[in-house]
Amino acid sequence: MGNICRSPAAEGILRHMAEKNPGVQIETDSAGTLEYHTGEGADKRMILHASDRGYDITAHRARQFNPDSDFNNFDHILVMDTENYADIKKFDVSGEFRHKIKKATSFSAKYKDLEVPDPYYSGSSGFELVLDILEDSCRGLIKEFENESGNKE
Repeated sequence: MGNICRSPAAEGILRHMAEKNPGVQIETDSAGTLEYHTGEGADKRMILHASDRGYDITAHRARQFNPDSDFNNFDHILVMDTENYADIKKFDVSGEFRHKIKKATSFSAKYKDLEVPDPYYSGSSGFELVLDILEDSCRGLIKEFENESGNKE
């Protein structure tokens, strides 16, 4: 929503995993559906928890989703929950980009039927759960990229 917790963590995890896999070439970015935190860095609690797992999200600056450019510039638009899924679909007035919009957990092996919960009002366990879900989902997405490029079966 505000682009300071879940999406910057997902971006950092995906970027980290892609850097460890030279067969996968990706460009990542994250955005929120709302402009609440535009220009702000990632939530300090998420920075701390992500850092403990080896992910650097300190350079992140929140921005709002831009349908005019984001739909055209990215092959996948991943959302964290049902509310954000509906909000992004509303930006796609013509329905031209519906095939790009997916829940992040659609790539997850372990958490496929869950949403990525917003940890903003939760304690440490909430941030850790989000990172667990995002790591699993990003691993699945990397595997899909590998399969698409023919690098691995």
